[in-house]
Amino acid sequence: MAVAKQSLVETSDFTPFLKKMTFFASGGVFLDGYILTIISIALVQLAPQLKLDATWSGLAGASALVGLMVGALAFGYITDIVGRKAMYMIDLAMIVVFSIACFFITSPMELVLFRFCIGIAIGADYPISTSLLAEFAPTKHRGFMMGLMMVIWYVGALCSSAVGYFLLAIPNGWAWMLASAALPALILVIGRWDTPESPRWLLKAGKTEEALKVVKKVWGPTAELSDLGEEPKKTNYKLMFQKGYFKRLFFVGFFWMFQVIPCFAIYTFGPQILGALGMVNGNDWIWGYAAIDVAFLVGCIPGLYWVESMGRRPMVIRSFILMSIGLLMTCILATPPVWLVVAGFVIYAFFSGPPTVLDALYPNELFPTEVRASAFGVATAMSRVGAAVGTFLLPIALVAYGIQVTMIAATVLTVLGLIVCIALAPETKGKTLVECGQLDASGN
Repeated sequence: MAVAKQSLVETSDFTPFLKKMTFFASGGVFLDGYILTIISIALVQLAPQLKLDATWSGLAGASALVGLMVGALAFGYITDIVGRKAMYMIDLAMIVVFSIACFFITSPMELVLFRFCIGIAIGADYPISTSLLAEFAPTKHRGFMMGLMMVIWYVGALCSSAVGYFLLAIPNGWAWMLASAALPALILVIGRWDTPESPRWLLKAGKTEEALKVVKKVWGPTAELSDLGEEPKKTNYKLMFQKGYFKRLFFVGFFWMFQVIPCFAIYTFGPQILGALGMVNGNDWIWGYAAIDVAFLVGCIPGLYWVESMGRRPMVIRSFILMSIGLLMTCILATPPVWLVVAGFVIYAFFSGPPTVLDALYPNELFPTEVRASAFGVATAMSRVGAAVGTFLLPIALVAYGIQVTMIAATVLTVLGLIVCIALAPETKGKTLVECGQLDASGN
């Protein structure tokens, strides 16, 4: 059932249905950015109130990331077994429940536990929503749709800065900050309610009649299952660890890991980093923090267009080069001037944007439908293992070694990401989803 590139599915316009899919599928990523970054502002009030030392602060920042790793691993596989739609709303309902629970915490252990549970739900949503969106996306719009989905992470982070700024002014504002994620999560549950199951997954599960109904509903009465180009195959978890696919798994996991370790550390402990650099004056640090948010967000915009015009491989390599230069500027001198630090962070943040566009795109393109969500779950878990360790160690490193050594370590990790991309980054521009997921004659 080979697909022709001129099939209705692969040449579809960016229809209202696909726009709605992109918007609501991006909601989980929005919550990830919001929830994982608002903790940094909440800790300003929360740390002294609960008497959090560096270890507890590190655990508070890392707990959601550890949960995310667990959720991505477990639910990526479950999603390939039971389908995308079944889990598409349950995970967000969990976020509603545990976000509200955070309002009532009275101990560091409760904070860590509830944030861990929220992380599980966030981790579950990554393979669910990204695989679902990828399996509806046409070739010419897939880069933009998947990239835009990841860009929304920074929108969530920026919204958390705005909410945090206003809630800092009220007593126990931290509790309202941590509970506030329940509102957008509830809205997203409602918005996702009528989303159809992936026809690609239905075909793999042998549910051909249901798959055909979805295909005709989404792409019109003349669309057929052959437009998907899929061959019915059952989920085989071991496929990811076979020679060619294991190489791809290694690439997406480590490229993503080395990208997000410095990013999450900066987001989670931005106030502490700015303080260590002597850039704190009352609550004025939040403006510098928001500026970093904006730079991260703005940098994604050209990436949405470069992903198709420049291509995946050259874009990610050039971005990692400039990210490394930006971080190097923050630590090249023992006591760097403020302008150099600001310039370094802005360069790093801006050029983190294009790789962010690829975070959801590469893992979904490089694996076939029968293991797509599982592979994305493993890649997400790998990236969050590094991010969790980095986030836990950062406040300890600031105390033990100082800001310069800490930023040197961040620079080295980004250079390692560059090496991985030069060695392994593939080019998938212009290929159908089925073509992307196939190995070539040499097994790559």
